[in-house]
Amino acid sequence: MSRICSITGSRATRGSIIHRRGLAKKKGGVGRHITKNVPRVFAPNLHEHRIWVPELEKFVRIRVTTRGLKTINKNGAYRALKKAGLI
Repeated sequence: MSRICSITGSRATRGSIIHRRGLAKKKGGVGRHITKNVPRVFAPNLHEHRIWVPELEKFVRIRVTTRGLKTINKNGAYRALKKAGLI
């Protein structure tokens, strides 16, 4: 199962971190030096949730990000799931 939010559609993105070596000057070293960029993956903050939908009178199990949860709280479960095409 891929890491995709059911409501917002956000997915993992690729990026990079700056790789450094050396000891900081204030810790007694000669300073930090950048050696290269290292690739990494930024994963979305996904959670598995059971959400009660009053219009359907049942629970719906979805994989959703925290931003998607805020969308559900704002617009309502049925409306958000309908717009996402899950109902």
